[in-house]
Amino acid sequence: MSASWNALHFVRPDALWALLVLPLLVAIWWLRRRRANVWRQTVDAHLLRHLLVGRDRRAWGGLILLLLGTATAIVALAGPSWRQVAQPLWQTPSPLVVALDLSSRVTATDLPPSRLLQARAKLATLLRERQGGEVALLVYADDAYTVAPLTDDMANVALYLDALAPDVMPRDGQRADRALETAVKLLQQSGARGGDILLLTDRADADAEQAAASARAQGFVVSVLGLGTPQGAAYRNGEGQIVPARLEEGTLRGVASRGGGRYARIASDDKDLAALDVLTPRVSADDSREGQGRTWHDEGFWLLPPLMLLALFAFRRRGALAVLVMMAALPMALPTTAHAAEGTWWQRADQVDQQRLSTGVDAYRKGDFKAAQQQFEGIDTDAGWYNLGNALARQGQYDAAIEAYDRALKQHPGMADAVANRAAVDAARKRKPPQNNDQNNDQKDGKKPPSDPPDPGKNPGQGNDGQSSPPQDKGEQGQSPPPASGDPKDGQSEGGKSPQAADSQAQAQADAAQRERMQQAMQRQGQNDGNDKAQGQVSGTPQQREQQQAVEAWMRRVPDDPGSLLRAKFQLENERRKREGR
Repeated sequence: MSASWNALHFVRPDALWALLVLPLLVAIWWLRRRRANVWRQTVDAHLLRHLLVGRDRRAWGGLILLLLGTATAIVALAGPSWRQVAQPLWQTPSPLVVALDLSSRVTATDLPPSRLLQARAKLATLLRERQGGEVALLVYADDAYTVAPLTDDMANVALYLDALAPDVMPRDGQRADRALETAVKLLQQSGARGGDILLLTDRADADAEQAAASARAQGFVVSVLGLGTPQGAAYRNGEGQIVPARLEEGTLRGVASRGGGRYARIASDDKDLAALDVLTPRVSADDSREGQGRTWHDEGFWLLPPLMLLALFAFRRRGALAVLVMMAALPMALPTTAHAAEGTWWQRADQVDQQRLSTGVDAYRKGDFKAAQQQFEGIDTDAGWYNLGNALARQGQYDAAIEAYDRALKQHPGMADAVANRAAVDAARKRKPPQNNDQNNDQKDGKKPPSDPPDPGKNPGQGNDGQSSPPQDKGEQGQSPPPASGDPKDGQSEGGKSPQAADSQAQAQADAAQRERMQQAMQRQGQNDGNDKAQGQVSGTPQQREQQQAVEAWMRRVPDDPGSLLRAKFQLENERRKREGR
């Protein structure tokens, strides 16, 4: 507010053109005023100044207030600002498209054991060491085909590396220009404004250089990794002839130069990838590495209070006083209505549920399962029903807990934690209940307490790392859940001691022993389930057993061959392109 006028800046200066409406408002007001004064049509002009009727000075005041309010609103809309603040910038790592030459030349052995195996190993290193960003993989010979589109799941791309070979390509050839054109299409389809293309081959031609220059003109950088040695080696081409294949670095450097990228020869370590700068994704030039920038802070909200005061004069006589009285009485009425709705006056229903969910999780971790149950009840979401099932199970209400788990699974089928906890609670319900509340007897019965509820804000059924994980004692993940016991009511550890009274070392040992016993109980339960399943299979009719054996035999005959999948995929794509005349 104390900044000089020289620092005044408007975030949306085009809105100031609306100030031109002020003279128009004055003109309209003047014309309407002249038409409304009927006395001008009946009284002589020299008598008008002595006329008392129709002389309303408040009309001038209304015009002034109208002009002030309109001008204030327009200036506020323009976004006046006199200072800049730090603004975090969104950094999008540049995607990478890898184009591998799968012509018959890749079988040359000047890179022992072969160029192909060296290229596969290099791609595996790239996928393993690259630090973020999306990656796509395509291969080319006489034409280019997509193996994996742009994805940030490197493991999904790595699945196809061992299947890459010249025999999956429909026709032999070496059209690097088509590979670059396909790479540009992949990047454009993803909406990327920039990106990198890495070409793995041993030579290129003038068409490839032209394609690299075109890619550069569209904002993409083309780099080349040379496969082979200048001495070269012999290979068998698609026609069965044995011909030599040498690394032609001159043509590859030309492609990299026209594409605005770099060239490097393949090496035994990752120095070649570091030289090509493909291990660390680039960001756009206007994004700093710290992700900070400067932007003008919109101060237009300071004009809202005076604008609201001017708006009060638009009410009828004594209307402003009524508005002020109503605003003064509003805070006194809020406590009764808001308390009855549990704070829903200023919150949406989902915000109230989220607040109750967070409160219930805190109570659950403190061991107050009854209070947690009260918070979770009425939250009609998968997380709400799942956490309610946990709280009920801790109190020994196994039937109600299973019903809650079923409601959670109905809304979120396949919820891993709910499935695991329901199975554990169902197994505990089927066993004979313990005679006392001693934890050792409970553990002999094989009860397993359900896993802790997820933290609010996390997806149900996911671990701390955001990935699906089997249910387990959350104490193993570094959290501090309430003490797990066979009977959730007592909260006692072994020996009848309270967890608060035991020292940390003894408590840790007791928890470790308890987890081991729970795992053993779950293993025994799994073995029993397997035996029951086997007995069910044996108890079937001979015709059913024979049909099942036939199905299993056919399933074993289905080969797990990604190479055949790629070969069929490329062949279908090649036939489609022929039909389209490409």
